[in-house]
Amino acid sequence: MQICNNIGTNEKGNLTFAGFDTVELAKKYGTPLYLMDENKIREKMRTYKKAMKKHFGDGAMPIYASKAASFKRMYRIAKEEDIGIDVVSIGEIYTALSAEYDISRAFFHGNNKTPDEISFAIENNIGYFVADSLTELESINAEAARQGKRQKVLLRITPGIDTHTNKKIATGNVDSKFGVAIATGQAYEFVGAALGFKNIDLYGYHCHVGSQVFDAETFIDAVDIMMDFSAEVKRRYGYEGEILNLGGGFGVRYVASQPDLDIENSIREVGEVLTQKCTDLNMKKPKILMEPGRSIVADAGMTLYTVGTVKQITNFKNYVAIDGGMADNPRFALYDAEYTVVTANKATLPKHYRCTLVGKCCESGDIIQEDIHIAKPEKGDTVAVLTTGAYNYSMASNYNRLAKPPVVMLADGKDYVAVKRETLEDIIRNDV
Repeated sequence: MQICNNIGTNEKGNLTFAGFDTVELAKKYGTPLYLMDENKIREKMRTYKKAMKKHFGDGAMPIYASKAASFKRMYRIAKEEDIGIDVVSIGEIYTALSAEYDISRAFFHGNNKTPDEISFAIENNIGYFVADSLTELESINAEAARQGKRQKVLLRITPGIDTHTNKKIATGNVDSKFGVAIATGQAYEFVGAALGFKNIDLYGYHCHVGSQVFDAETFIDAVDIMMDFSAEVKRRYGYEGEILNLGGGFGVRYVASQPDLDIENSIREVGEVLTQKCTDLNMKKPKILMEPGRSIVADAGMTLYTVGTVKQITNFKNYVAIDGGMADNPRFALYDAEYTVVTANKATLPKHYRCTLVGKCCESGDIIQEDIHIAKPEKGDTVAVLTTGAYNYSMASNYNRLAKPPVVMLADGKDYVAVKRETLEDIIRNDV
């Protein structure tokens, strides 16, 4: 159970999170309930910021990958912690603007940005586009010209790295919907085209190898490949990129069997290789950016549910059904995501009850976790699913016309609502 230092138990035998009694929070706010540890979020942002400056040098900066958890409070925290943001849609841009985040520090990703999104981003002075294709470069250039502007751009380059992670979250392979591959030679043509556009200022390159990477080796490989690429571009075109964005992807400990990654040490290892590589190639060290998302918010989150039914299929299986499910956490249904589950009001009792935790949606695949061992739950008990800060709220839907849970932030002994629980009226708001 002790997979993160913000989790414990109290004298009542209840699970605690960020120092709060989770059972009491469930009573206060109802369930399903997303909890977020604001202090943990800030701690992770500061860890990245400090380590990157120390090991990558001046100009290095973490860029929060806000798709992991996108709501106004997160952009305000990023602003207060003085880091950049990564946005992937007009909705995320609009949310950041609504939170008064300086959008000139934002990097706009996505493999198919629509004309409306491109126009809106340039109109609102987005910092950088991370261009995914030649078609997109043409669109950005045309819209920038229409608005009488020059637009800063990074090119998304596919380094051809297999991270051995789930194929649904791997992004660095040659065969990927993202970016332009080095291996095919098209990446060099991509750079040449970008340098020829009159309304585009090319600042460098972006790559992303995937998610749930638990060692520095994958990022070291990316540095090696991308710096060789940059050197060859310089030889061909006389252009040397100012920025190298290594993307995100550092892994998070969802279950006890997974390692506890040392972020600072991993960044140090990457930094040492980068410095040596630049020396060997006689290249200037680029400004290094990284885009942590999951590794900033995942273990800063927890979801609380109330048990509805406990069903035993004799000599086969036990099912524990909760009042949420795939509508508020579709990750198991998408890619068999692992989680640690605790019966929150029985957190100190033996975990001998084997069961599958399922949701209330009308789908056989509505499963949160299969074949787990927890303290035997009963109707009305509180169940906690740990490490849900990333890709839970942001992937939530109204499937089966279920209302999305609220997000409650926990900070310095105080709890407050960052996102309100949806109402029935919210669900039908756009119906005509």
